[in-house]
Amino acid sequence: FGSSGSRPKLSTFSRAQWQEAGSKAQKMAFVKVLKNKAYFKRFQVKPRRRREGKTDYRARRKMVRQDKNKFNNKKYRMVVRFTNRKCICQIMYATIRGDMVVAQATSAELAKFGVPAGYKNYAAAYCTGLLVARRVLKKFGLDQAFKGKEEVDGADYHVEDEENDKRPFKCILDVGLQTTAAGHRMWGALKGAVDGGLHIPHTNKKFPGFKASDEKGGESEYDADAHKEKIFGGQVKDYMEMLAEEDPTKYEAHFSKYIAKDMDGEKLEEMYTEAHEKIREDPEHELAEKKGTSHTRGDAGQITSSDGTEHMRNKKITLEQRRAKVAAKIAAAQAKLLAAEDEDENEDE
Repeated sequence: FGSSGSRPKLSTFSRAQWQEAGSKAQKMAFVKVLKNKAYFKRFQVKPRRRREGKTDYRARRKMVRQDKNKFNNKKYRMVVRFTNRKCICQIMYATIRGDMVVAQATSAELAKFGVPAGYKNYAAAYCTGLLVARRVLKKFGLDQAFKGKEEVDGADYHVEDEENDKRPFKCILDVGLQTTAAGHRMWGALKGAVDGGLHIPHTNKKFPGFKASDEKGGESEYDADAHKEKIFGGQVKDYMEMLAEEDPTKYEAHFSKYIAKDMDGEKLEEMYTEAHEKIREDPEHELAEKKGTSHTRGDAGQITSSDGTEHMRNKKITLEQRRAKVAAKIAAAQAKLLAAEDEDENEDE
């Protein structure tokens, strides 16, 4: 504005005045605060396992939802999980108090069935699925009525198609957050459980050896022999033979447990065949024997065990004891300072 107070024409504004006016307009722009008090008052915290990234609750709701007219009938799930060392298979059902495990099997148990190592590959997953299937059927007294498919050939098998006086034990596959990729190890656990006599609704579209049709509406192909090769560790056999030829040192380091048992790639199929037979003979879980070790705690927190080992475990103290401990430290520090001052005075004299 001019000195007389009249509004100047737009053409009389200089470039600097236009820039100053624009900067003032930017500072005065209206900004709506979205995360205000009302937002935080209405904010609903996600479930703990969702915040930890462990549970897909949308998938879980679909798996555990039960019809009301079935009146609290148990809806069983076969839960398959893989760690860095082993495969875990569990048969469980959901309640309002949490999931109840009916039977469990891990691939670490395969050691007593003659498998020395390789507890997280496809063949080990198949053995674990077979083990949990035979174990849960024996628990419910159905192991004689549903023996499953005793000849492992990789072909399609559905226990519900067989004629029987009883209905087979039905459960659904629960793979958690794992992507259901074709040829994944989870399908090995599924195939093992199905061959073991469980009724798990599935198709062979994700199994190794399945090939979809190139043309729309055409027939797909399923190579059962390719799946059988994976079940008996064919990929491990090929890798062992390749490594033994190209890098013997690495072969001895990677397959030391197989070498200790005098096994090579040619003996893998025989090893897994014997493991399948032993699992069917006795799938029961053997509890580890208790060591019977007793422990004696000393006054200073020292624990002496009956097996000769000693450990230090600090015992939790009360508030009064902590305050007394701090007061004693302060008194000791003050006494040390006074003693140092007395020594300095004596030296000066």
